[in-house]
Amino acid sequence: MQILLCVFAPRGLCVKNTLMDRVVLITGASTGIGLHTAKLFQAKSWKVAATMRSPEKAVDLQKIVDIECLRLDVTDPETIRSAIEATFEKFGRLDAVVNNAGYGLIGAFEAASAEQIERQFETNVLGLMNVCREILPYFREQKRGTIVNIASVGGRITFPVYSLYHSTKWAVEGFSESLQYELAEFNIRVKIIEPGPIKTDFYSRSQDVTKKEGLTAYDSFVSRAIANMQKAGEEAPDGEIVAQTIYEAVTDGSKKLRYGVNTKGILTLRRLLPERLFYAIMKKIILK
Repeated sequence: MQILLCVFAPRGLCVKNTLMDRVVLITGASTGIGLHTAKLFQAKSWKVAATMRSPEKAVDLQKIVDIECLRLDVTDPETIRSAIEATFEKFGRLDAVVNNAGYGLIGAFEAASAEQIERQFETNVLGLMNVCREILPYFREQKRGTIVNIASVGGRITFPVYSLYHSTKWAVEGFSESLQYELAEFNIRVKIIEPGPIKTDFYSRSQDVTKKEGLTAYDSFVSRAIANMQKAGEEAPDGEIVAQTIYEAVTDGSKKLRYGVNTKGILTLRRLLPERLFYAIMKKIILK
């Protein structure tokens, strides 16, 4: 026998759903980790709001049952509100949000333009916060929900030429860790996913490189670092392993905060080695 729920939804919408009809909203679901995550949750019998800036391009994803492709730009709060409302109207509830949208700005810091720096923070930090701020009234009212924020091993340690990207991921770590205290009394869980090297389009389509006309002093340093980081990505497991970790974080029922993916070795080294030795090893590996 089905147990029916009447859930809190935008504009007073009251929709009946079975307890089995769990729903997740995923940002940045057009490619990479987000795409793997959308497909995995659907395969696990979840309803999926797969959001992206251009849903009309997600032709194959639109064909999958129980996946709704919606427009959402994390830098545009109106599209966030619209996507959340559309999710409730389509599925009648929302149980989890996965903040996956983001990209990497790499290269020498001195070569970065003000516009590049602003865009990096607007997307990776303020965009994530925008989504959290818009979903919290619903989760707080229904007294349940899970927020999964995709950070990075680069939110725990750093690599050459990633100074701006690292800055955003350290911000996500701090924001998420503090936010968990505020939301615990409302039965809202916060989870941080920390992928290490993963074979996705992060090393191509999802990267922007800093450049400044006439500035060549960093060229050799930057080219060596980027080449070695890209090689690490090419040899890494694909985004499916991250999707599996996200699913675990949403469904394990625990209060665990951080979930590493392909990070154990490097984080262990960072914890055990003196800073000077650790940095020397990193330089040798990445700048060889």
